[in-house]
Amino acid sequence: MFKRLIIYSTTDGQTKLICERIKSLSKFNNQTKLLEIDEAIKENLQPYEVITIGASIRYGKHSPSVLNFIKENLETLKKKKSVFFSVNVVARKEEKSSPETNPYVIKFLKLTKWNPNKKEVFAGKIDYPKYSFLDRQIIRLIMFITKGPTDTSKSYEFTDWYKVDDFTRKIDEILA
Repeated sequence: MFKRLIIYSTTDGQTKLICERIKSLSKFNNQTKLLEIDEAIKENLQPYEVITIGASIRYGKHSPSVLNFIKENLETLKKKKSVFFSVNVVARKEEKSSPETNPYVIKFLKLTKWNPNKKEVFAGKIDYPKYSFLDRQIIRLIMFITKGPTDTSKSYEFTDWYKVDDFTRKIDEILA
């Protein structure tokens, strides 16, 4: 029987990678189910003790499907032990790398009226070569304005995997 459900919403795959890492490193790996947000909509949440939701940002917003999922399941999430993390490139900056200082996490939790037991934010990845021409130009402009990398021939990974590993230990404590 699964004790924990990890749900992810990913734009380019980095959030999924983080969720897979959390699941694989967890001492509750065999009791953890991993679902993409569109699959999770159909899932009965009652059997799970801990529900973790990881969501990425694109152009300043989390996916509408994540917002809808939380709104539709808010009462269940309030009764369960719950975890939320956001993946965004703004978190590459130290002053915006915690849930208390990251503008996207603050806005998201206020909007959803959800207060998870654990919260975190991870810096994501910019993968210019994989983007469409338009996305590449928009993201390059955003990076120029925010003093980030602008060479569109390269990928830039900002995820601190040690931070992900530490977070995994912290959320395991919820089930211990």
